[in-house]
Amino acid sequence: MQIITTHLNADFDALACCMAAKKLYPEADIVLPGSMEKRVKLFFETFKPFEIKKLKEIDLDKVKTLIVVDTRSVHRIGELAQLLKKPVKVHLYDHHPKTEDDIKADFEITEQVGALASLFTEIFRKKNIPITPLEATLLCLGIYEETGCLVFPSTTERDVLAVAYLLKRGANLNIVSQFLKEELSREEVSLLNELLNSLQEYLINGIRVNIAHAVKEEPQDVSHIAHKVMDLIDTDALFLIIEMEDKILIIGRSNTPQVDVGSILSEFGGGGHWAAGSATLKERPVNLLIDELIKIIKQQVKPEKIAKDLMTTPVISVQWDRTIKEVEDMMTKYGINAMPVIKNNKYIGVITRGVVEKAIFHGLKKSRVGDFATTDAYTAEQDTPLWEIEKNMIELNQRFVPILKDDKVVGVITRTDILRNLYEELIRKFKISKPKEEIEESKKNVANLMKEFLPEEIYKILLTAGSLAEEMGYGVYLVGGSIRDLLMRKPSPDIDIVVEGDGIAFAQELSKIINGKVIPHRRFGTAKILIEIEKNGEVKRFSIDIATARTEYYESPAALPKVETSSIKKDLYRRDFTINALAVKLNTKDFGLLLDFFGGQRDIKDKKIRVLHNLSFVEDPTRAIRAIRFSEKLGFKISKHTENLIKLAVKMSIFEKLKGPRLYEELILLLKETLPHYSVKRLADYGLLKTLHPSFDEKLFNELVKAHETVQGMELLFLKEKYRKEFIYLMVLLWNLKSHEREEFLKRICAPENVKKQLIENITSAEKALQNFPSEESFLEVYKLLSSLNIETIILMMIYAEEQQKRAISIYLTKLKEIKPLLRGEDLKKLGIQPGPVYKKIFDEILKEKLQGRLLSKEEEIEFVKKFGK
Repeated sequence: MQIITTHLNADFDALACCMAAKKLYPEADIVLPGSMEKRVKLFFETFKPFEIKKLKEIDLDKVKTLIVVDTRSVHRIGELAQLLKKPVKVHLYDHHPKTEDDIKADFEITEQVGALASLFTEIFRKKNIPITPLEATLLCLGIYEETGCLVFPSTTERDVLAVAYLLKRGANLNIVSQFLKEELSREEVSLLNELLNSLQEYLINGIRVNIAHAVKEEPQDVSHIAHKVMDLIDTDALFLIIEMEDKILIIGRSNTPQVDVGSILSEFGGGGHWAAGSATLKERPVNLLIDELIKIIKQQVKPEKIAKDLMTTPVISVQWDRTIKEVEDMMTKYGINAMPVIKNNKYIGVITRGVVEKAIFHGLKKSRVGDFATTDAYTAEQDTPLWEIEKNMIELNQRFVPILKDDKVVGVITRTDILRNLYEELIRKFKISKPKEEIEESKKNVANLMKEFLPEEIYKILLTAGSLAEEMGYGVYLVGGSIRDLLMRKPSPDIDIVVEGDGIAFAQELSKIINGKVIPHRRFGTAKILIEIEKNGEVKRFSIDIATARTEYYESPAALPKVETSSIKKDLYRRDFTINALAVKLNTKDFGLLLDFFGGQRDIKDKKIRVLHNLSFVEDPTRAIRAIRFSEKLGFKISKHTENLIKLAVKMSIFEKLKGPRLYEELILLLKETLPHYSVKRLADYGLLKTLHPSFDEKLFNELVKAHETVQGMELLFLKEKYRKEFIYLMVLLWNLKSHEREEFLKRICAPENVKKQLIENITSAEKALQNFPSEESFLEVYKLLSSLNIETIILMMIYAEEQQKRAISIYLTKLKEIKPLLRGEDLKKLGIQPGPVYKKIFDEILKEKLQGRLLSKEEEIEFVKKFGK
């Protein structure tokens, strides 16, 4: 014998699932352990969709299989729980989270969807099990009731798709509406009023929980009253305590997964899921019951975030005996408005820019900062709940909260941090109304993208780095262009990691685990890990750059930056553009969490290049060249404000002060990664081309077009020699300059000496070769002219050669270049021919024969020499 059952006080989802289980187990009888809700009972009596047997009609000793739907709690199936002590097979279908008193099942299908009816609908759809319009309507009632007509936070995409399928199968929404929308009776209005008047709000770990109490003499279904109350108040969770004749009913509703109503009410013998649940208790004092309920909520509702999760570390602080003027200089240098004041490594107070400026105004710039620090400012510990910090910052009007451990400053939380967190909470709270792509963006986790677009071995190393970070107590992040590329769904060749801590120490520990080789750069707090991994018989070599989180400041425009240890937020702020100022946390707890302090996601979506602050090009003018490079490379548009800042920097002659290898590196990358003619034209449009050399003008555009076409042609020839196309384009820039101007330009951009020497030699050789190019097409002369030149010089000649010369060069590259005599000098000596003019002439004659198409073997070359020697 098989029986199907559900929880006490069956609702529409329970009734629908009993009907659905009957279709999967046609030999089973449906037995309810108790009554139905009022509206459910009315529907059943009106339509009689199936037969329900009474518990007293069942011989429990004959039951071989128990099918339980819409609950997994032992306490919620009433007297039928005694079957669990017998040798009975149990099949379980449920959508509630697991608890300690779960029914032990031999077979189960349990998934957390909004309504269990959605799960059964999916089963019918996959197995092509037909359903009648009445059955579809009942399933639809179950889904609509359980999900609040698809608007409860517990609603999933699967619930919506299930409703769509049921509508196709004839579900009648008029009937659904009729049974879900019920006018309140006079008694129910009185009960609702009593509950609203008794409402008490409790703030528990930042979560608003409302508890109401009322007395109802006659037992009656009141679950729909909870929905009415939730509609009338703004709260995160609601618990209604309703005293009846000889029992107490607790009904719970939640708008946030942080308050798991089902789990909380399971402590009272009830259950449900995180968004809704109920429990029935024997009579007890309500005051004690409320105290117990609050105690359980406090135990189960943990702060979603604590200070440690949001704070910035390490912290820029100031010693108590520094002068007010020195503090002002520090604030300007680091771009901050408040600092902790330290004495003997202990925190003593906070100093703000407002206080500093007023002190200077009053002539107190030489006074000690400790004398003017706010010593009673609010501070917090690392485990202080974030909601508590938010509350105190607002009430005390404090923009900056030091986070302390043993009286030492270990981090700070600013007003901006709080605002960003509140915004993210707002997005999360109302995500149900947002498009799918915006929901994904608001989650700010790219772990799946990392797994999809990063090489498998890199992804595993990043997981390892996250675990190591937890052990060492560091914050570790993947940063830079790789994040931008991930968000653009592209693989990235660069893996850069930033460590909030000792980057070199972290690199050394990581390399031990992954069997890499560390190359440290202690002066800069950076390291490179070289890795070799054998896979399918092939050795893969790659590297990972690891740096200590840093901040930087510039002592003068275009100067080299001064770098100091800092936090990830400050580290990202020193970068060039918002699209490159993104980070992904690698620590195990938050692996894949995307940090976007400056709107980088939005700018990637809008395809926009935007600087992080208004002095960006003043501090580092090479960023202007970089802006053009990213614009051309990614197809992004430079924002109007960023364009204005570039033009302002040109007008202020900032670029004239620029020197050092940064300029060379940026120019090389521009020529390498973009179409050079368009990029150079953009440089001219912004007035940047003249800053590189006054002789440069827009005529370069046409020459670079020819150069690009020539390089593209070379790529079609599949030449064996490797060449750097960026050097070809750089030589085009130099071509029309005089010798001393070339020297000046290469010195201006700080080209490495070996590169400088090679470029000038290539240009000189190309000019000379074009001047001495054979007037008639003589393969031997062309061969002799070009065979002594490197490939970059020959490609440069192609750009500036006349048509006849281009044809000859092309023939040399495609046909003549690989032709060489098979005989060597020692072979000629064996034949009695000594080095000298004859020696050279013989080689020329052999080449001449070969260039005319006579492909001689080595033996034929020997016979030719013997004959030629005579």
